[in-house]
Amino acid sequence: MQDVKSEQGMPPEVAAIRDCGFAIWVNDEVARAIRAQFATDFIPVKGVRQVRIWGIQVDDERELPGHERTMIPDEELWQVELEAADGSRFEVNSQLLVAAPRG
Repeated sequence: MQDVKSEQGMPPEVAAIRDCGFAIWVNDEVARAIRAQFATDFIPVKGVRQVRIWGIQVDDERELPGHERTMIPDEELWQVELEAADGSRFEVNSQLLVAAPRG
């Protein structure tokens, strides 16, 4: 279950996927091996979650020569849990998906 704070920061395109309950791939550039595991038209959405990838800070010039202090910032991602054609579930970066068109 999502907490209220993370739902308030959810991008509209991710909320649209969640609310629709089905997704499709954003384009055909998503790896064919991945797409082959899912339905071709409507992929069932089983959940959405926010994920933080922690960045790093390096203060030692010996680690990265020429940089006294180097910082890689944290990154916030939204993952969508999809149900594959065989019933298994996979978490996919929300940027690879769009809400399935209603029809």
